[in-house]
Amino acid sequence: MAAAIAIADADGLAAVSMRAVATRLETGAASLYRYLSSRDDLLDLMADRVAAELRPYPEPDGDWLDAMLRMARAQRAVHERHPWLSELSQRASAIGPEALAFFDACLRIMAPVPATPVAKFEAIGVMNGISILFARKRTAGEAFTFAGLDVTPYPHLVAALTQPPTAPPATDLFERAQRSLLCGLLAPDPA
Repeated sequence: MAAAIAIADADGLAAVSMRAVATRLETGAASLYRYLSSRDDLLDLMADRVAAELRPYPEPDGDWLDAMLRMARAQRAVHERHPWLSELSQRASAIGPEALAFFDACLRIMAPVPATPVAKFEAIGVMNGISILFARKRTAGEAFTFAGLDVTPYPHLVAALTQPPTAPPATDLFERAQRSLLCGLLAPDPA
């Protein structure tokens, strides 16, 4: 797996093939097929190997939300180190033991939260999605700007852009988004 991950880290997921991995291992592609039935199997194993980088999991030290935020930051960092990983989240795949351990750790952290298992799984999914989104934005290195655009036909946009500057929030957008979404998804449903 290390060879396949190194290829993906250097050249992207499209560069990962059975032949490329075999070449890196100085063997023939046919020898890999003794252990893997397809490239999809290889991709599943790569994703699970990278999920091991989320360890050690945070301890639920009394504040489940802070522990889940540490999990989210770790998830974001893994996706920043391995930009190709977000491509794998868009495909059906087998869930390996490291991914199962991650889900189990999240559920352990959220044990004191009086929410349904469905709500907890949804919260994990949204937390991961936000982590991936922020990692992709950072690795893309592009900042959104209205500079150079004629916004005069858009009065609400003009009003927002001409407001006097204010102090930035105490926490960054990633943390605010994760906190808000986790709390909102795990709050009791209003009947």
